[in-house]
Amino acid sequence: MAILALIIIGAAAGLIATRLMNVQTDLVTTISIGIFGALVGGLALRFLVSLAGMAAGFVGAILGAMVLIWLWEKYGPGRR
Repeated sequence: MAILALIIIGAAAGLIATRLMNVQTDLVTTISIGIFGALVGGLALRFLVSLAGMAAGFVGAILGAMVLIWLWEKYGPGRR
């Protein structure tokens, strides 16, 4: 079932891409372009999302450290 979905989505993606790029191809080439384009695009997207995820984690770590510093200054030893 997954292979059939890949072929259908690949055919649709290939058809749209070849029309947007104004390229005339046969059905097999169109499907191949869509499938391989989905693989390349999926890998690129996962890479970009992982970079954004690391950046978000870094920002979260800074914000968490700032909250801990604030708590330490407000309620830490020697503070009343």
